[in-house]
Amino acid sequence: MKRAICVAIVLAAAHAQAASELGKPIWEAKGLRTPESVLVHELDGRKVLLVSEIEGDATKADGAGGIALLSPDGKILDQDFIRGLNAPKGMAAHENTLYVSDIDTLVVVDLSTRKITARHKIEGAEFLNDVETDAMGRVYVSDSRTGKIHRLADGRIDTYLEGIEGPNGLYASGNSLYIGAGKKLLRVTNGKVTEVATGFDADIDGVEELADGGFIVSCWAGRVYHVGEDGTVTSLFRSEDPESLNTADIGYDRETNTLYIPTFFGNSVRAYGL
Repeated sequence: MKRAICVAIVLAAAHAQAASELGKPIWEAKGLRTPESVLVHELDGRKVLLVSEIEGDATKADGAGGIALLSPDGKILDQDFIRGLNAPKGMAAHENTLYVSDIDTLVVVDLSTRKITARHKIEGAEFLNDVETDAMGRVYVSDSRTGKIHRLADGRIDTYLEGIEGPNGLYASGNSLYIGAGKKLLRVTNGKVTEVATGFDADIDGVEELADGGFIVSCWAGRVYHVGEDGTVTSLFRSEDPESLNTADIGYDRETNTLYIPTFFGNSVRAYGL
């Protein structure tokens, strides 16, 4: 019995250490409305955080969703910065144009005017999730239910990749696109799919490349991992209450090495120094 108790104590201590690798948050912005994604962006000469807010049902076109505007220190500057969306999730920006996934539609927003300039409804789409742009301005959006990655190029939508199990988080680097697909991190280069890392104990949500190499990966079920350049996966955070504090589509500031975590049902965004 004593041996079993000692083993339990050691395991509990190890779990506590793994859960606290990120340390305490620098700040937490509360009062958001089901925040799903955070995007760091330079807007009119100042760095800001764009936060997608689902607010209503994640699968219904109820017009309840929008984008909130936060400062890098966690102040809510304008919670109604952009409205008129349904269930916005992933975001990406090229120059001053924002692209947002919205159930079955890729929405285009002019950030200077805050006006929606286009809605690209994607035929057959069921649950558009993350969005990414590459250096050429091409836009990629994952559909977690159909296993496809769609692409917007020259004003037209096509299917860039299909047959991927549970694609969600996207990150473009050089001529490669990284995909968080189920419990795997994949890389697509010139149409060839290779496995970068496995060992995640929940489905991947957000993927960000670190300034000094490797990746930070979040899993919606309250998990954050570091992925080394050799594919080694290390747990950085494990939510003590995944029912109310999730780790959705993370944002990352390469200049300050700051990680931003939307807590989804926790209705907040947390900032951590890495």
